Amino acid sequence: MGLVSSLKQRLFRWQSDGTTRFRLGQRRIFIVPTRAGLLFATALLVMLIGAINYNLALGHALVFLLAGLGMAGMVHTFRNLHGLLVTPGRCEAVFAGETAHFTLTLDNDRKQPRQALELGIAGEKTVPAAVDRLASTKISIPLLARQRGWLELPRIRLSTVYPLGLFVAWSYLQPAMRCLVYPQPLFSALPPPRPTAQGGARSGEGGEEDFAGFRERQPADSPRHVAWKASARQNGDQGLLVKQFAGGAETELQLDWASTAGMASSEERLSLLTGWVISAADEGCRYSLAIPGWNIPPGSGEAHRRHCLETLALFPA
Repeated sequence: MGLVSSLKQRLFRWQSDGTTRFRLGQRRIFIVPTRAGLLFATALLVMLIGAINYNLALGHALVFLLAGLGMAGMVHTFRNLHGLLVTPGRCEAVFAGETAHFTLTLDNDRKQPRQALELGIAGEKTVPAAVDRLASTKISIPLLARQRGWLELPRIRLSTVYPLGLFVAWSYLQPAMRCLVYPQPLFSALPPPRPTAQGGARSGEGGEEDFAGFRERQPADSPRHVAWKASARQNGDQGLLVKQFAGGAETELQLDWASTAGMASSEERLSLLTGWVISAADEGCRYSLAIPGWNIPPGSGEAHRRHCLETLALFPA
């Protein structure tokens, strides 16, 4: 088994580090007759036997003409793949149960277009493609993401039966591409927020606080909170004033592993935390995430959301 595996890796290897552009050479393209090609060859054999039996010169000419047509079709089928440039792209993260899309770029530096190409993974639906002359095109390879974590792109089969359908030429591609799969979200009510430790002075962000008056500035207060106009109206022996606001205290959510103790399994707990992260991000809340081995401090924004989801996706099974 080890020898067979080694031979397969050498036969179907990507011939690069899996991240750079690769050109299909003749040693990596295989071609065999299709069922239609075998039927065509059988018909030619029967016609040749009849022409020999009845000594028909036109029969011989027709047989050899059709045979030459079939051989020319084989050459063009091979050339439809030969020299094609393939460049691996990127794959955006998805949630478990969704379809990941791996992007490959096909470049054609010939003056003849490449028609009727097909790319596919074993057991998955094939994707048709065509590349115009001296042009390039991007192909998206779909693959169902069944579980969280890293999803490696399996071996891809690039094939064509162009132009006559009598022969099929194919090549195996193995680019080093993978997609991060987040846990499948389970949406539920967010845990109650907790107030944060804030200074007495606020600058009134968001317009949710009610003005409650002034107080003298303390050394810990930020200069941004100083009420300069009100301070200018005071006598010179008085210090600077800062505004005070009542209500609207800033709160944050603590998404904690311990809060999911009622779930049956670790995967369900991760799914619930994933749903909380999505809901908190959609509502614009500040939130932290605490799971065994990781403690992400409070934050907000797309980068914080992505960091939390990546942490949940890579949590050890």
